[in-house]
Amino acid sequence: MQIARLAAASALVLGFGSFARAEDKPASPQSAYRVLAQDNGHIAIINAKGEVEWEVPCGGTSHDISLLANGNFLLHTGATTIEEITPEKKVVWKHESHRKDGYTGNVEIHAFQRLPDGLTMVSESGNARIIEVDKDDKIVHEIPLTVEHPSSHSDTRLVRKLDNGHYLVSHENDGTVREYDAAGKVVWSYKLDLAGRPASPGHGPEGHGDHVFDALRLPSGNTLIAAGNGNRVFEITPEGKTVWSIEHDELPGITLAWVTTLEVLPNGNIIFGNCHAGPENPQLIEVTRDKKVVWTFKDFKHFGNSLAAAQVLGIEGKVLR
Repeated sequence: MQIARLAAASALVLGFGSFARAEDKPASPQSAYRVLAQDNGHIAIINAKGEVEWEVPCGGTSHDISLLANGNFLLHTGATTIEEITPEKKVVWKHESHRKDGYTGNVEIHAFQRLPDGLTMVSESGNARIIEVDKDDKIVHEIPLTVEHPSSHSDTRLVRKLDNGHYLVSHENDGTVREYDAAGKVVWSYKLDLAGRPASPGHGPEGHGDHVFDALRLPSGNTLIAAGNGNRVFEITPEGKTVWSIEHDELPGITLAWVTTLEVLPNGNIIFGNCHAGPENPQLIEVTRDKKVVWTFKDFKHFGNSLAAAQVLGIEGKVLR
């Protein structure tokens, strides 16, 4: 079911980039989001009118993306590279990952984060480690990761450093979220299950598994998880009890496929990515805590069915992502 309210108008659905809300009343200005995302060979900002506001070329598929506090962009521009790029499209910093000593396989980056001290955290699949590098791209900190099913493509998906100095790591291939201390010791973990549905192959809505994509530690101490091909978003307590969830077919007219990036807004709403779900489904969805859809983004002209990394712009206040 197509949600039929445009954020900037009242009853117009653009044929290429629709920003829609569920209410019949006019949308508030805060709902007129801009979206920074990567797919179809470029990274682009799409404004609330569905227009390309800014773009740079980028092949492959990014799994992380970031608008920095200084106004620059931190972008995944290759399998082993991330770059800081100004709005004027000038590269002002670059990191490239290499094989660690004694390792001969492939290396891929799937997560990164600019830290408050100016260092940049990078998670390296294949190398199975997290590194922090300085402005000269020198490694100043390194921790090993615990990986049960090694894969240079999917040791990890998203990783975030927590305020306590620990790291919250989504191990895609292990189907496990692990929290590590600064020395690399696992201090908490949660193994995903299939939520009562049988496993099935495929990347689309028909595929189902436990390949987790993202996890955020909430102020309450609970953890919000984007279940990847688990086709769901759910919140657990430190003891692993599920206290809130949105299942794969719970939202009216929407089917969840590969659930990717998470953003928790100041008002408590949650925006999450819905990758590989096909053009009949939105690529980004905003829901309230009572599971009401208040905004969706669907743009199959500028992006495609592999939009995994996105950041919603224009939100006032601190966003947890």
